[in-house]
Amino acid sequence: MRDFHVHSNYSDGDFLRSMVRAAESAGLEGVGFADHCNVARRERPESMRSVYGFNLDLTYERRRRGIERLRDDFDIEIYDAVEMDYDPRDEAAIDGFLSEAGFDYAIGSVHDVDGHNVQIASHFEDMSEAERDAVVDGYFEQLVALVESELFDIAAHVDLLERTPPLRGRATEDHYRRVAQAVADSRTVPEVNAGRALADSAVVHPSESFLTVLREHDVAVTAGTDSHDPTEIPERVDFLTEFFDETGLEPAAPDGLK
Repeated sequence: MRDFHVHSNYSDGDFLRSMVRAAESAGLEGVGFADHCNVARRERPESMRSVYGFNLDLTYERRRRGIERLRDDFDIEIYDAVEMDYDPRDEAAIDGFLSEAGFDYAIGSVHDVDGHNVQIASHFEDMSEAERDAVVDGYFEQLVALVESELFDIAAHVDLLERTPPLRGRATEDHYRRVAQAVADSRTVPEVNAGRALADSAVVHPSESFLTVLREHDVAVTAGTDSHDPTEIPERVDFLTEFFDETGLEPAAPDGLK
């Protein structure tokens, strides 16, 4: 088992060394640091970068030096990756940065629709049913565009809005089939993401119905605990190991590592 999606203190996670130590103790053969990054130059993304410090485009070389030092100290494979916020308006900037940075692989994520973070329930509580459905439509439109851009090796938490009660359960089989077809025609693969699998909501990405559609299209998947703290890694690794055993799936490596 390799975990291709953890975070460090270069975005919103714990120290590099602590995360690697926990990954090795959990029996992983490899761990990939995919810290958050956004290269948009519009006012809102710039403001969010300042508030939350997601500045990997400015710090990736320093983090890379840290990863190289840790490779000397641990037997586990350590990957130098990125989780990039995707918006179709930013494709040229994303392409330029990824080409310059030369990460081992790149994860793409859709977090915002029309300026609303889809993980924040309060953004959607006062919306009408039709407005919420429109947000879901917009999310999947961006997700398909992310896959079709061919900028990324992995598409992260492909039904992220299932974490958010006002949006949960609104995705349709048609949404899933559009994504599955796009992925089937692309080098980009979705991940099985355990970031909320052990929370009270017990959300696994992709959902069972979404995974069924992906399997119908013979789509490969990778594995990601989406851990931000060392204490999260062992239980999420155990969960993913059991998940892959029960489903009979074999987690694939991202294209950048093949």
